[in-house]
Amino acid sequence: MASRKSVIAFGMVAIPISLTTATQDNDIHFNQLHKEDNSRIRYKKTCAHCGKEIKAEDIVRGFEYDKDKYVVITDEEIEKIKTEKEKSIQILHFAQLNQISPVYYDKTYQAFPEPGGEKAFELLRAALMAEQKIAIGKTVLGTRDTLMAIIPREDGILISTMFYADEVKALQKPYHKPEISEQELNMAKLLINSMDTPFDPSQYRDEYQAKLRALIETKISGQEVVAPESEGPSKVIDLMEALKASVEKAQKEKAPA
Repeated sequence: MASRKSVIAFGMVAIPISLTTATQDNDIHFNQLHKEDNSRIRYKKTCAHCGKEIKAEDIVRGFEYDKDKYVVITDEEIEKIKTEKEKSIQILHFAQLNQISPVYYDKTYQAFPEPGGEKAFELLRAALMAEQKIAIGKTVLGTRDTLMAIIPREDGILISTMFYADEVKALQKPYHKPEISEQELNMAKLLINSMDTPFDPSQYRDEYQAKLRALIETKISGQEVVAPESEGPSKVIDLMEALKASVEKAQKEKAPA
């Protein structure tokens, strides 16, 4: 989304902010084509009554309150009923940073202080960071009350929209937990520690998208697409032996040249 202005409010403090999206879509996207002549497939919006093709500017929002009876609601009317409090992000309470399951987070935005709000913004960020806490807030986005987590970082504040409890599925089939020996647990912990390095997001990339781009270039140049040689099925070996081999491999890869 484009930058959206809002206010973080708690107690008597109001911090003017702007929000911008924190992520972007880098995926390769395909078009749907007619198999016979490779022409684009187009989707048209038509009126169910007269069959006329409708443009975006001719479409309004309607709620069906009875069979085939609608009341039209405009964007202006939706905004008109919002109070200033509902337009701002009202902090409800604070919680431990690691207390919330990631399943509750939806979309993440970067928050920036607007002129005049820099000091209050930095004070909130620094205090949250020092206490290792996040703020749980609520605002109206579009047509719904939206929960938000205000998350401090070393270089700023992130705000994530959140799902409500009734929107998150419960774990459907808890698995039967088999017994594990202390030796197996210690070996697994050793493997984890041998692969423990600071998280650096710049070290990761979507390798399959790179292969997909190579596939597209191959097709454009008229060459045949060749499948890579199969590595064969994985060998089923003893768990402890697999852990030991994994630890040795991790330690070898982590050792300085």
